Amino acid sequence: MLLVLSEEQKAHLGCLPQAGDAGPVAAQSRPGSGEGGREGAAGRLNVGVDTIQHGVEGLAYLLTESSKLMISEVDFQESIHILGFSDELNKLLLQLYLDNRKEIRSILGELTPKLPSYHSLEWRLDVQLASRSLRQQIKPAVTIKLHLNQNEDQTAQVLQTDPSTLLHLIQQLEQALGEMKTNHCRRIVRNMK
Repeated sequence: MLLVLSEEQKAHLGCLPQAGDAGPVAAQSRPGSGEGGREGAAGRLNVGVDTIQHGVEGLAYLLTESSKLMISEVDFQESIHILGFSDELNKLLLQLYLDNRKEIRSILGELTPKLPSYHSLEWRLDVQLASRSLRQQIKPAVTIKLHLNQNEDQTAQVLQTDPSTLLHLIQQLEQALGEMKTNHCRRIVRNMK
């Protein structure tokens, strides 16, 4: 799978060869290193601070997206080949990607929100047959107690609905499950892992 870069990202990465030795310096910089680090690198290399900033942003995007998609070495090389970098810079970027992709993936994994997961479900069907004002009415209601796990804590959510809304919800969930069986969704899920 090749990484598709937008024109803006290509322009940011295009700053690296323009700065000569700025490629290795920017590649070793961290995006959060601060203004002083960028100014020092720009002064040593006789380039603008914006060039260093754009180079770091472009590299951060390139490495993050490549690590997220876990693209192979060959695909990574083909993805950056269109940028027209020298062989030395291409080898440096490949080595940087190979050295840091596990760390980048672990950081991305920590940044993802921890959503609650299903533990168990209790339900009850209540039917009101009559009231003081209406002697013959049938008013069904489904009460659901949903037990969830979140960060090793168990929580419970109590929901109440009428049967027609519950049937509509079931149909929507079945439609979503059917959608997950399509080739497009399988490809997306496979690339997310």
